[in-house]
Amino acid sequence: MFYQLALWIRSITDVPGINLFSYITFRAAAAAIFALLITFLIGPRIIAMLKRMQVGEQAKVELQSVGLHLNKAGTPTMGGLIVLGAVLIPTLLWANVLNMYVVMAVFATAALGAVGFLDDYLKVVKKYPKGLIGIYKITGQVSVGLVVGGSLYFMPEAFGLQPWERAITTIPFEKMAHFDFGWLYIPLVVFIITATSNAVNLTDGLDGLCIGTVGISALTLAVIAYVSGSAVFADYLNIIHLRGTEELTIFCAAMVGAALGFLWYNSYPAQVFMGDTGSLALGGAIGVLCVLIKKEFLLPIVGGVFFAETLSVIIQVSYFKYTKKRFGEGRRIFKIAPLHHHFEKSGWHEAKIVTRFYIVAVMLAIITMATFKVR
Repeated sequence: MFYQLALWIRSITDVPGINLFSYITFRAAAAAIFALLITFLIGPRIIAMLKRMQVGEQAKVELQSVGLHLNKAGTPTMGGLIVLGAVLIPTLLWANVLNMYVVMAVFATAALGAVGFLDDYLKVVKKYPKGLIGIYKITGQVSVGLVVGGSLYFMPEAFGLQPWERAITTIPFEKMAHFDFGWLYIPLVVFIITATSNAVNLTDGLDGLCIGTVGISALTLAVIAYVSGSAVFADYLNIIHLRGTEELTIFCAAMVGAALGFLWYNSYPAQVFMGDTGSLALGGAIGVLCVLIKKEFLLPIVGGVFFAETLSVIIQVSYFKYTKKRFGEGRRIFKIAPLHHHFEKSGWHEAKIVTRFYIVAVMLAIITMATFKVR
C-alpha cells in the first residue's frame, strides 16, 4: 500500500526522501519493525481476550500419561492470531501488493491460518476433542497447494516466468542445474505445502520452539528471495533470476519480526500458545516460499528441524506397527515422538531443548547459504 502510494506521489510531485520506498531493504526493515510493534500492541489485548473467553489449551492425554506438561493445561491458545496480524498487516502495507509472488504468499498464509483457526475453534471453544476432522483439514491444505501450484503452472507469465521455467527447480550444489518436474509439478507443490504446514504443526510442542525456528528459517529465506530477485546477485551465484521475488523479502522480514514479537509471550514459561492457527499458517508460508523461489530441494535443510520432527513421528509409528504385526507387541525407537518430547522424556529441561534446537536451526541456515557457493 505504501509502495503504491509512494509511486503515485512521485508521479505528480518531487517529495524529498520518497525514493526510499523503492528500496527493498528499507521496506523490509520497516515491515520487520512494524511486525514487532504490532505484536507488542495487540499481543496483550488478544491474550487477555483469550483468558476472558477461557480459550485454554486442553490437556493432552498422551503427554500427561508419561508425566509431561502437567502444568500447561489452561494456557491460552489461538495466539496464532497475533502472528497472523503481525505478518499480514506489514506485508500489505510495505510490499507491492500487485506482485503475484506476494499475492500467493499472503493467500497461502491467510488460507491455512483460517483452516488452523477453525481447528482451534472446534477444539477449545466447541470442545470437540479432535477439532477439525482430519479429512477436512487435509482438504484445506490440498486446496491451497492446488491454487499455488496451478497458478505457477498455468499462468507463469503472471509471475514473470517463461513457459519453460514454470515447473523447474534449482538443484543444490550444481551450477545452473535445473530439474523439470513437468506435469508432476502441481502434485509436488501440493505435497510440499501440506507436508510443511503439518511439520511445523508437529514442532509446536515446547514453549518458543516452533516460533523461534520459523523465524530462523524465514530470515534465511529472506536472503535467498532477495538474491534470487537481483539480476546481479543471481548471475554471481549462478542461480535462476526470478524477477519479482525480491518483494518476498518484505514478507519474510515481517515473519521474522512477528516471530521475535510472539517469542516475547511464547518463551518459557509461555503466556500463550499459537495453536494450529499459527503453526499451520507459518508452516504453509515456509513451504510456499520455497516453491516460489524455486528452492524446493533446500527445504529439508532450511527446514531441517521440522523435517527431523516429522521423520521421528513417521519412524516411530512405522516401527511400532511393524513390530506389533511381527511380534504381537508394538515397540518404540524413541521414548515418545515427536523428537523434542523424546529429549524431554530423557530428562532434558524444556528451555535447554529449545535452545539447542535453535543452535541446530542456525547451523542448518548457514549450510543452506553455503550451498550457493559450494558447487
